Amino acid sequence: MPLLAVTRAVSAAIPRCELTHVARARIDVARARAQHQAYERALGEAGASIVRVDAAPELPDAVFVEDAAIVLDEVAIVMRPGAVSRRAEVAGVETTVAQFRPIHRIEPPATIDGGDVLLVGRTMYVGQTTRTNAPAVEQLLARLAPLGYDVRAVPVHGCLHLKSAVTSLDARRVLVNPAWVDEAILEGLERVDVDPREPAAANIVRVGETLVYPDAFPRTRERIEALGYRVATVDVSEIAKAEGGVTCCSLIFDATRPGL
Repeated sequence: MPLLAVTRAVSAAIPRCELTHVARARIDVARARAQHQAYERALGEAGASIVRVDAAPELPDAVFVEDAAIVLDEVAIVMRPGAVSRRAEVAGVETTVAQFRPIHRIEPPATIDGGDVLLVGRTMYVGQTTRTNAPAVEQLLARLAPLGYDVRAVPVHGCLHLKSAVTSLDARRVLVNPAWVDEAILEGLERVDVDPREPAAANIVRVGETLVYPDAFPRTRERIEALGYRVATVDVSEIAKAEGGVTCCSLIFDATRPGL
């Protein structure tokens, strides 16, 4: 089925981004934009059509569209980010994804970033972090259980989001840093540990049959490729200074709604 990748341009304000677990370092905006454009090309080469949200030059973290929404076969759920400064990002992303899915919204007092949501098959793992709280899990469960989703809360420690600690390689296998998430929570899935010298290496995004992955983690990449996966690497070193990864910069989903 045709894939879409929703993206948003790097803001000139990105040096003022929110940071939690990463020390602030100088971000070269021009280089970050060039890296983001190369990332979009990699998504396109993997088979996704790019759909761009209107730029938001005044919002430092606007490039991280994943935190503003999750898109499922049946619906899109608009997030309520845990950082107050990021809530203005949501409207533009909602306008874009509303072209493709009915919209549901997370309501106060819940807070949640999309980076804390990992869908593997019909199981939705939701990270419990400084950005995502228990009421958000309760709302997701109430809205998605009738659609056949199993929603599970996952404690996370040592990193910003659940997807900093674990992402899916396919519907049965995950890439994980066991120091940041309890692997027992992932019972029933085959787990591939990152190389311990590359603790931030668990963030990878699947686009069709291709895995798009940062070029900063060659040891873990070798582990992934040894399993037979096709990996396309990208340089996201400037984006990483804003505590971002390859999942953060896109929302990837089928253009049609196969669940209906």
